[in-house]
Amino acid sequence: MLSFEFLASWLPGLAWGSSLMDSLLQGLIGACAVSVLCSLVKIYLYIQCLNDPDRQKEEETIRSQWSVLDHIHFFLLTLIFTVVGYRVAALVVLEFSLRAVSMLLSLNKGAHSSQLYLLCQYSLGCGISCSLSYLLEGAPHRSCNLALSLGLAGLITCYVWRLARHVCTMYELHSKERYCGVCIFLLTTWHGIPTLLCNALKITFVVADLAAVALINRDFLTTSEAIRFWTPLTICYTLLVIYMQEEQRHNPSEQMVYQTVFVRMGGLLILLMTVGRWMDIMNIFISLVGEIWCLVRAGIMLDICRAQVRLPTVTGSGQMATGK
Repeated sequence: MLSFEFLASWLPGLAWGSSLMDSLLQGLIGACAVSVLCSLVKIYLYIQCLNDPDRQKEEETIRSQWSVLDHIHFFLLTLIFTVVGYRVAALVVLEFSLRAVSMLLSLNKGAHSSQLYLLCQYSLGCGISCSLSYLLEGAPHRSCNLALSLGLAGLITCYVWRLARHVCTMYELHSKERYCGVCIFLLTTWHGIPTLLCNALKITFVVADLAAVALINRDFLTTSEAIRFWTPLTICYTLLVIYMQEEQRHNPSEQMVYQTVFVRMGGLLILLMTVGRWMDIMNIFISLVGEIWCLVRAGIMLDICRAQVRLPTVTGSGQMATGK
């Protein structure tokens, strides 16, 4: 009891008691969402590489990933999403939404990239936490609702994990023999996975953005205070995102991805040092760890996505040279 009071006095920014349990449930649901996203992208990239004879090495690389890392990834994200406060999570969600719109507008002919799905992992978890915090705020049976949501999210996560393992081990055989219903279904519908993810993420981030704005605005007493906060934030981050987007487009390397994370989190750190609390500053460093971990865990798939982006450019250059 004494140790609990000691921790509570030193960490007043954390939720304790029943609120801590609610935060843990929200963290678990956010980790489930990220796990489902990564597993579906993994299935899509694996089948795509399997159907291309020139990409057998990439297919073997995806298959060789240890499944135990998925569980470590899940539990680490649960811990991070549980601890990160709603203010930092809300800012992460809004920043990613701005970055995603900029990235989609910069792509040729509105094409979408699988790389964007992997870059939004941490922001997706923060978005789920923000949405649940706002939608269930003041609910009489908040913990029960979160527990039911976690049960559904857990079932979906377990099913997608099993599906990913099945695809990586048996899809090549079953798709040829055509006696497995799941593999036959994927044989004809795997092209639709990006569209499914795109629609799901659009809905998720629209709700998360509205929840994030509402959660941040409740800390302001007057409209003028809110305007003084949002105006410089919007202008500075719009310029920052445009600059980083151009840099990443000209230099789409792994180093640039990590550099972008540090610049973004540095911008949030400077902002919260002026208008935030000390707990928000700590949450920025926790968010930095979460972002880096998500990128490291998805490193193999990100390399494959970058290779896909470079391939059309190289092919087009070769055709132009041949035409000359």
